[in-house]
Amino acid sequence: MNLAVRPLFLILALLAPLSAAPEKWASAIDAFTKADAAHPPAKGGVVFVGSSTIVKWTTLEKDFPGLPIIKRGFGGSLLSDSVFYADRIVTAYSPRTVVVYAGENDLQAGSTAEEVHAQFRAFVAKVHAALPKTRIVFIGLKPSPSRAKIHDKVKAANALIAADCAKDDRLRFVDIWNAMLDAKGGLRPDIFIADQLHLNAAGYAILTPLVAAQLR
Repeated sequence: MNLAVRPLFLILALLAPLSAAPEKWASAIDAFTKADAAHPPAKGGVVFVGSSTIVKWTTLEKDFPGLPIIKRGFGGSLLSDSVFYADRIVTAYSPRTVVVYAGENDLQAGSTAEEVHAQFRAFVAKVHAALPKTRIVFIGLKPSPSRAKIHDKVKAANALIAADCAKDDRLRFVDIWNAMLDAKGGLRPDIFIADQLHLNAAGYAILTPLVAAQLR
């Protein structure tokens, strides 16, 4: 098939680097499908999708009261994995809003900021090909102390994605970087668990109102 007649998300997916092994998540995705069959989520909800920051957000329903939350994170995943499975764990629910946290693992694994940006564009294109009115809220990648060596890449990826979001009313970028630094601009180990990668309750307490402001 000529590229000119392919759906946009397929073109972007071809241009963006693919996950090395999206099939490694097949059992996790199958578990979501099985749960959906037993208790189908209502249409028009808010899907939270992405890597371990979503998986470990155990207080989602309490933090966003009154919102129909559908939690579909799978820890350790790449942003490309969310692109790959978007038809099963995002668009299948016809959500009014999708909240995404993913891309940090990609950068840690060697992807460039530009490659993560390409995956974000592929995700947006795939969701909007099926649901053109759905809002997508991208949570900016966080300043994890254990990944200080890639912070320049993280900030570059955030800037590229934020620029895209500023151009489309259906997209929102949640800038969490400065909110997770101390008064002198230093890292805050106290908002992370012992691995200095995953947020603790204090970290999620910072994240929650910033995300909530984009869900109103």
